Amino acid sequence: MYDHINNFKRSATQFTFGSITLAIVTLASLHLQTHFAATAFGYLLVILLFSLIGSFVASSALSVLAIAALAYYFAPPAFSLRIDDPQVLLVVVAFFTVSIVGTHLIGKVRQEREAARETAAELRRSAADLKDREKRWRAIFEHNPSMYVMVDEAGTVLNVNTFGATQLGYACSELIGQSILGVFLEEDRAFARKCIRTCLEEIGQSQTWEAQKVRKDGSILWVRENAKAMLWADERPVVLIACEDITERKRTELALQRSEAHLAQAQELSNTGSFSWNVATGEAFWSKELYRILQLDPQTVPAPELIVARTHPDDRSSVKETIDQAMRDPKNFEHEYRLVLPDGSVKHIHARARTTRTATGDIDFVGAATDITAARQAEQQLRRSEAYLAEAQRLSHTGSWSWDVYRLDFIYRSAEVDRLFGFKPQEAVSIETIRSRIHPDDLPRLQEVQRLARDDKDGRFEYDFRILLPDGSMRHIHSVAHVVVGSDGNVSELIGTHMDVTEQYAARDRLESTLAALLESEQRFRDYAETASDWLWETGPDHQVTHLSEHTSAAGILATGLMGTLRWDIACDVEEEPEKWRQHRATLEAHLPFRDLVYRTINRMGTPIYVRTSGKPFFGVDGNFLGYRGVSTDITAIIRADQAEQQLRKAQAELAHVTRVTTLGELTTTIAHEINQPLAAIISNADACLGWMNRETPDLSAARSSVEWIIEDAIRASEVIRRVRALAKKGEIEMLPLDINDVVKDVIALVTRELISHQVALKTDLTAALPAIYGDRIQLQQVIINLVMNGIEAMDAVTDRTRELVIQSSRDDMGHVWLAVTDSGVGIAENDADRVLDPFFTTKSNGLGMGLSICRSIVEAHGGRLSIARKRGPGASFRFDLPLHQEVVS
Repeated sequence: MYDHINNFKRSATQFTFGSITLAIVTLASLHLQTHFAATAFGYLLVILLFSLIGSFVASSALSVLAIAALAYYFAPPAFSLRIDDPQVLLVVVAFFTVSIVGTHLIGKVRQEREAARETAAELRRSAADLKDREKRWRAIFEHNPSMYVMVDEAGTVLNVNTFGATQLGYACSELIGQSILGVFLEEDRAFARKCIRTCLEEIGQSQTWEAQKVRKDGSILWVRENAKAMLWADERPVVLIACEDITERKRTELALQRSEAHLAQAQELSNTGSFSWNVATGEAFWSKELYRILQLDPQTVPAPELIVARTHPDDRSSVKETIDQAMRDPKNFEHEYRLVLPDGSVKHIHARARTTRTATGDIDFVGAATDITAARQAEQQLRRSEAYLAEAQRLSHTGSWSWDVYRLDFIYRSAEVDRLFGFKPQEAVSIETIRSRIHPDDLPRLQEVQRLARDDKDGRFEYDFRILLPDGSMRHIHSVAHVVVGSDGNVSELIGTHMDVTEQYAARDRLESTLAALLESEQRFRDYAETASDWLWETGPDHQVTHLSEHTSAAGILATGLMGTLRWDIACDVEEEPEKWRQHRATLEAHLPFRDLVYRTINRMGTPIYVRTSGKPFFGVDGNFLGYRGVSTDITAIIRADQAEQQLRKAQAELAHVTRVTTLGELTTTIAHEINQPLAAIISNADACLGWMNRETPDLSAARSSVEWIIEDAIRASEVIRRVRALAKKGEIEMLPLDINDVVKDVIALVTRELISHQVALKTDLTAALPAIYGDRIQLQQVIINLVMNGIEAMDAVTDRTRELVIQSSRDDMGHVWLAVTDSGVGIAENDADRVLDPFFTTKSNGLGMGLSICRSIVEAHGGRLSIARKRGPGASFRFDLPLHQEVVS
């Protein structure tokens, strides 16, 4: 409407002023008596001129008015609107046409010019607005509290906002042009490449992931990244990534996990189990600690009836009443009762529960049950503890107090506080009197603490001051205090302790004298080191010897001759043990400590000696490697002893082998019988098999049975031969996990014939499922065979009683497996009992006295012990104990 009114006003103004101008041109033409065409031209100029104002309607009206004026004033006949002259009419028509067309064209040009001007203005406004919007969006991009990164297909950073770069500790210029993988952990870079590749494969689709980024200072930033790939202006794909800082959330999640673990530990430490119980559905939940308190299997479905069943008979009715009351009228409850556990022990339980309403409207009881057995037992000790606390304060010279920060006076102070200030118990003391005994230089500090306590709700204060006593002496006091916040949120009091540290101050003086004594002690240690049997050495960064203590002369080594040499130049076993020296040199090059390196060298007399050395690198204050320091020991005597021991063990093994072969000679009859018996059976079964096969119609089933018997007898004979070969074999000791009962069974198979031929009854008492021992099967078989054969020989002269040999095995309280061989023979004389295990002692006329001695050596080599057991009645009993295999023990 407003535009229509403006257009009407503009048209009226145009028509009015145009009409006046046409009237002026008309009067001028009449006065000047101008030609018809000239007047028409003047009118046309006026119409075209006023058409520039913009209204086509007003211009058309002026054209009509001009035609009327031409026809009335200038076309014959004058003063009449009638036109008789055809030429004049043609001019009038041409005038009207030109004026209308000209007006229309001028209007069009004006409109187009105005449209162009408006378009240009609009473009200027759009450009300004676009620039403004770009500026605003760039400001948003740069300062948005989120990290924005744009990368190309290769992961190179094209752009990053200031906030994001700052968040990572970089400037934008440090990141642009660099690979985005540089801000990821090494182990996460493959994941980052995969995420970018996924975005590029699904252009336009948003992708989300969580990752860790490394700030410039090395700290970790957890982010949740939203990324989308898009095509750039040149159809080149880029990936825009928006990162949300979730470090705090991750820390919260970790804290939550720790909190859950801490809650479980707290329940375990506090003996408190939690529970929940839905009254409507009967569903219940018990924590692990509650199961432990009730001593129930965690797989048991929780139910109130289980608690009632475990309740002490005297408390059962009250527990039932509490449960029934909770079901009738769900309200918070608190109850204390006793449990009788399966082992007969009694626990005191304190249970508390409160009601909560679930989303479905059901009532849930959520509570905790605490084992307060210890608390009940501690109640009696509590009163004693209060007395002990007062005594402890007196003995430790520590007093406790509470200070009103507004009233500026003590709310409470223990008797020890008054004693520290030199007051008598029960003596009325004012605050001014107490202040008078504080050293004047320390009083402002105490007043400052009291002032700060009113404003600092989390305050903890630790300070020292001095007390001046009436006798002129002075006490040094160390005080620790913290504020207490009341229910109104304001600090109400300051609670703390005063400790007499006068002795500590005196100790400072004693410390100085102690430092001097320490220096003297250090010199004393140096003197000890110089007089020790070991010698000290030092090498430089090139590993050449730079220092040797004087003790090398004790090993026959001249210190001066070794200066500047390398350890592997001193040693004589470098070519014999190249791997050992290669590893040692690698250790030195890595600047690592080494220990117990043993090598061979020669002393100044040319005699080989063995040295054990250990060393540790040392460095300068700037961290530069300076060399090694260490200690060396002459261990020639130890090495020689080890070599002698190895020779002794070798000789013992040779002797044991000879003894086994001798024993096999004694078992020749038994072995021959054990082999001949299955061989005879094989021959018999083979003849039978041929008979079954030679029939007119061969009996294949019977022949197959004969062949199976042949195989069984062959296996029997082979097993006997295997045992004999094992005993006769001379080989290395093979330590393996063994079942001692299996070893006994192998021995019985070898000595059965001997037992029968000597009319000896064998009785075994072997404990089943014994743990494994660690030993050599052949050597342990030799020990048992020797003990069995000795027992058989000891019963040869027995005719008045049953010849019985008993083999027993079991486990003792010390965790050892033992085996005993007991006979009913002539026994061992009391005078011989202490010597029977010694080498070359024998009671046999043709014996060497080495059997039992070798048995003892074998048992002791297995870490065990062979002994003569005390026995009631005739005969003797030999027993050996062996430790368990290490895997069984662990």
